[in-house]
Amino acid sequence: MPEPTADALRPHQPTVALPVLGPRPAPARRPSRLGRTLTVRAVLVTCAVALVSVLVTALVAVPLAVRGAERRDQEALDAQARLAASVLRVSAARQRDSAGERLIRQLRQQDVDVYLIRAGQVDRSGLPRQVVTRVSTGHNVSGRRLVNGKRSLVEGRALPGGDGVVLTRAATAGPWRQVLRGLWLPLLAGLAAGVAAGLLLARRLARPIRTAAVAAARLRAGDRSVRVPVEPPDEVADLAYALNGLAAALATSEGRQREFLLSVSHELRTPLTAIRGYAEALADGVLDASAVPATGRTMLGEAEHLDRLVSDLLALARLEAADFPLEPGPVDLTRLAADAERTWSDRCAAVGVPFRVETPGGPVPAYTDPGRIRQVVDGLLENALRVVPPGAPIVLAVRPAGADPAAGGIVEVRDGGPGFTDDDLAVAFERGALHQRYRGVRKVGSGLGLALAAGLVRRLGGDIAAGHAPEDGAALTVRLPGDPYLPRTSA
Repeated sequence: MPEPTADALRPHQPTVALPVLGPRPAPARRPSRLGRTLTVRAVLVTCAVALVSVLVTALVAVPLAVRGAERRDQEALDAQARLAASVLRVSAARQRDSAGERLIRQLRQQDVDVYLIRAGQVDRSGLPRQVVTRVSTGHNVSGRRLVNGKRSLVEGRALPGGDGVVLTRAATAGPWRQVLRGLWLPLLAGLAAGVAAGLLLARRLARPIRTAAVAAARLRAGDRSVRVPVEPPDEVADLAYALNGLAAALATSEGRQREFLLSVSHELRTPLTAIRGYAEALADGVLDASAVPATGRTMLGEAEHLDRLVSDLLALARLEAADFPLEPGPVDLTRLAADAERTWSDRCAAVGVPFRVETPGGPVPAYTDPGRIRQVVDGLLENALRVVPPGAPIVLAVRPAGADPAAGGIVEVRDGGPGFTDDDLAVAFERGALHQRYRGVRKVGSGLGLALAAGLVRRLGGDIAAGHAPEDGAALTVRLPGDPYLPRTSA
């Protein structure tokens, strides 16, 4: 069943300019900036990650290293204090004093201060009083104290008779400086690793993006044979699949568009050739006066055919506009079918075609534009009337879409004509598809009628489907919503 001519489907709108086919000028390429490139950003990110990693490691490791160094210094000072205490315990005074003097000189050469306590009195100032008191009362001291105003490591050992020896060493920032001085090498290595990793990562990420950009540029230039290799990771593979699908869809769409334009150009040329031939005959005076009225009627018919085709093209272009006027509201499809019966029963009877209306006997509510849906019904009935032979029926049926009134309604046009093949059902609502397939085989319209009907139904929030009718012809089923809807475009 070919498409309707869509005379009733055409909204009366001002002339709309059709799009001009052809290559579009390529947009100017935005100049790239160094800081905006993926490579630079990947390098900066990886370097920042390496820097943060080194600094975090340093924040954790340096205090541990410093505490370890101080613990080792404390242990060394403890050993020296035990040695000093053992020397000072020697019973012979001369031997004790000689060994003690040598030990004190050696310790001072190692930046260790030695304080001697005799009978509860320290030999020189600077040592905290609580340390002196604790050692002179027979207790050992170990830890950190303020000595001469400086934070120092302190190790005190008690000797018999209220005597004692205390060793101190300044707790300087030496370990901190030593550890921090050793930090520059791993930091430099981390930054170098970050640069290398950033370059490798950016190259790996940028390569498929550049490939996709080149493919998109070729698509823009009109090359529909371009394909992008599919490779991991999944995101890159998805991009490749999308571009390849786009290229295939564009190739298919442009192929159909070329076929449609060839079909339309043929349809335009046919009435123009007839009009031109008769006009030349009239201009040359080769027609008898008695043939002029018939010639005029023929030229008028061809001009009307040409007008219908052009109007269908303009209506289809207008249908895809966002501001296509619609006035939806509650509609009783049973009443709509009754109104259509009064119009189409006489037209069908005039050519020997039985016309029948099937209704459930009560209202069938739907929410749609009454004028637009009547245009759809008239177009489908006109299409059926064109192709059915005399004696074959045409049926207009309406019924609820479900038990709930909010489910909407169904309008169906069936006929006993040649119908659709299974292959026809897949392309029934594509512009010019059936026209191209059946031109010269049976009566066809402009090739735009079913496309216009499908576009109108979608804009009305419904759906349209093609199928096989019980009457051995075609069945076109329109499902309409029962509640207010958000208008959709025809795409």
